[in-house]
Amino acid sequence: MKKILQVALDFVDLQRAIKLAEEAVAGGCDWLEAGTPLIKSEGLNIIRELRKRFPRIKIVADMKIADVGRLEVEIAAKSGANIVTVLGSSEDGTIKEAISAGKNYGAEIMVDLLGVSDIVKRAKEVEKLGANYIDVHIPIDEQMKGKISFDIIRKISKIVKIPIAIAGGINSENAAEAVKTGASIIIVGGAITKSQNAKLETQKIKKAISKKIKIKSEYFQRVTETDMRKILKIVSCANISDALHRGLPMKNVFPVVASVKMVGPAVTVKTSPGDWAKPVQAIDAANEGDVIVIDACGVPPAVWGELATNSAINKKISGVVIFGGIRDTEDIKKLKFPAFASLITPQAGEPKGFGEINIPINISGIKINPGDWIVGDDDGVMVIPKEHAVEFTNRAMDVLEKENRLRKEIKDGSSLAKVAELLKWEKK
Repeated sequence: MKKILQVALDFVDLQRAIKLAEEAVAGGCDWLEAGTPLIKSEGLNIIRELRKRFPRIKIVADMKIADVGRLEVEIAAKSGANIVTVLGSSEDGTIKEAISAGKNYGAEIMVDLLGVSDIVKRAKEVEKLGANYIDVHIPIDEQMKGKISFDIIRKISKIVKIPIAIAGGINSENAAEAVKTGASIIIVGGAITKSQNAKLETQKIKKAISKKIKIKSEYFQRVTETDMRKILKIVSCANISDALHRGLPMKNVFPVVASVKMVGPAVTVKTSPGDWAKPVQAIDAANEGDVIVIDACGVPPAVWGELATNSAINKKISGVVIFGGIRDTEDIKKLKFPAFASLITPQAGEPKGFGEINIPINISGIKINPGDWIVGDDDGVMVIPKEHAVEFTNRAMDVLEKENRLRKEIKDGSSLAKVAELLKWEKK
């Protein structure tokens, strides 16, 4: 079959989904999918609306049926769905009933192998049951850990004859690779639904699929540990807080230098108020790109100044965070060195050498371990635990991408309250 671009409308509000669908269809998408959250939020009315507005486009109802296969396929098909999804992890009887109902009501069945332990084996089994399509689904939670691979498509394509769909983390850079490994249906969600220009993004991905070429994508990429810094330089502390489920910033720590960004793994310092020996020794202990985080008890005298800043610049340190005092701020501002502190004072203390470097510290209730990722901007300082750094870096990028789409809709004449449908989603 020809290569298909299926756009997954992963919204929770009908109007936003319809607006995006119009842009995607204008860009040349082949199929439209009512995503699972959208169906749960709006019900099968979203299928009726899509069918009414796009009579010539195939509509996929991503029901993820796990039981009652006959009934759920029937109501989806009667609402206008051409294709209905069933979970491959469900019982064979459920899949058979769904397939029978599909034949009766004129709908095809796509079996989603999400959560199946032996995907290759199950793919062959559901083909024998009579499924029309197989969908290999890279879960969003896995994408956020940077785990995107198409190797399983290559294995499945060697043993089944029915078309294979791939979903999860697809963009204009990797769509061609998915096709080359054997996928016939490329399911794209965020790369289009979070785009500021969905029509253009759809055209880009269609071109990538048809010509089997890689087209650069600024957003909609998921990174691994090796390239986290690139993404953390793009996202804001506000994005990171949202990704951390409204995570708390460091309290009572403020930017000394405006309009600079700080990103890097933490080198931690515990010292006494005014004792600047360990803070400056930490400069020598740090590597290029690190952030020095100093717990000086949040009181004066200063433990950092212009001379320490110049030393840090020579070592290519990314920035400093001080729960305590800083001085020489006029000079530090001229140097444009990212510095954050809880207070400014002209008074320095004496280098007595108390304290330790690279031990766990706690600043205003926020635990910081050596190697945790530190990000600072004009809004404050966020800490990302190193064991979850890849996941929450990707989630922060996801937040930014969604905001970009909201921003575009607001610029088109809407408002935040209307776009987010706040009244609808106020907690009852």
